[in-house]
Amino acid sequence: MEKIFRHGRTTLLVLTAGLLLAACGQDDAPQQAAGSQERPPHPVEVTVIARQDIPLEKSYPSLLSSENEVTLVARITGFLEQRHFEPGQLVEQGQTLYTIEPDLYRATVNQREADLQSARAELSRAQRDAQRFEQLLSQNSVSRQQYDQARAELGVAQAGVAQAEAALASARIDLGYAEVTAPVAGMISLSQVNVGNLVSPGTELAIVTPLDPLEVRFQLPQRDAFELRRQLDDQPTTSILARLQTPGVSGSEDANLEGRLDFLGSRVDRDTSTVQASATFPNPDAQVLPGQFARVSLEGLKRFDVLAVPEIAIGQGLMGPQVFALDEQSVARARTVELGEVAGPWQIIRGGLKVGERVVVGDLAGIEPGVTIEPQPFDGDAEKLIEQSMQSSAQQQGEAAGGVESEQAEAGGDAAP
Repeated sequence: MEKIFRHGRTTLLVLTAGLLLAACGQDDAPQQAAGSQERPPHPVEVTVIARQDIPLEKSYPSLLSSENEVTLVARITGFLEQRHFEPGQLVEQGQTLYTIEPDLYRATVNQREADLQSARAELSRAQRDAQRFEQLLSQNSVSRQQYDQARAELGVAQAGVAQAEAALASARIDLGYAEVTAPVAGMISLSQVNVGNLVSPGTELAIVTPLDPLEVRFQLPQRDAFELRRQLDDQPTTSILARLQTPGVSGSEDANLEGRLDFLGSRVDRDTSTVQASATFPNPDAQVLPGQFARVSLEGLKRFDVLAVPEIAIGQGLMGPQVFALDEQSVARARTVELGEVAGPWQIIRGGLKVGERVVVGDLAGIEPGVTIEPQPFDGDAEKLIEQSMQSSAQQQGEAAGGVESEQAEAGGDAAP
């Protein structure tokens, strides 16, 4: 009986000790699990929000047209005798393009020259008569009426000379119009009138389109125009670099020209809320032709004194666009923001952030609210951040694809027997 009692007491002590050890194990388990879930701080680029000037990369649509394009018209009546160009040819300023019956107008010039000589001879006779009558009047040899008549004839002769000179000048002008010359340099169109046809003043002959340089007009939104005028201040408009891009055809590369802004309007169009501007582009090889659709971009256009973060720092939350701001313990907190314009790799922030706050600007992969961040310095190169993010994404996709292929290969190996 005593043995049974001792055995039972021993069993009770063992059970009690086991329960105590189990309880201790249960108390330590959450601590061990919590310790295993703690993650090291996430290293990522962080910047301190400050106001800055951000360059914009904007382009504006434009339908190209040559503002110096000239329509050639006949200025005289006559038969079109010659054409001195080939359609589509580049012509120089002052080059003769058409000849319109010059012999007829040269004869008219000769006639007017003869009329002028006759008028001058009559003037010379009238001057001598006036001088002679003046002397005779002083000697009382002629009447005052005769003297006045001589002076009147002198006046008529002087008017005759002036009239003959004007007629000669007009004839010479018409003779000049007998040769139609190019008022500007450019490419000439098809001839509208064939040789041998009768033309008259106002008859359209051809069109000359200047191609080099090429003037392009486009419309700036009023805010862009105001910011650009503010930026220029005392600088000339030609200090702004302009680029012209036209889409390529049949798989060819886009045509790109570089020029300068040469005009910025001072009036806002009430219908479109835009300001007119123009830029001039050298186009020596005629890469771009009037009538094409193109986009004009201005380099040097900025937004002044704005808050901005690299575009990669913007994520999407339940309440809309968001960034991760850091608290005093460098813990990431989601912050909903109001977005402005995109300026290249930068995103302008209109609301939601304050100057001096720390914001995550690197790759957002693996970052969520409550994650502790190990801030890394940001050198201000937003494009570099985007490139690094793209390379990291491509690497992760490659690793994931490799893992899938490995699993498929193993599965195939297991199924082979």
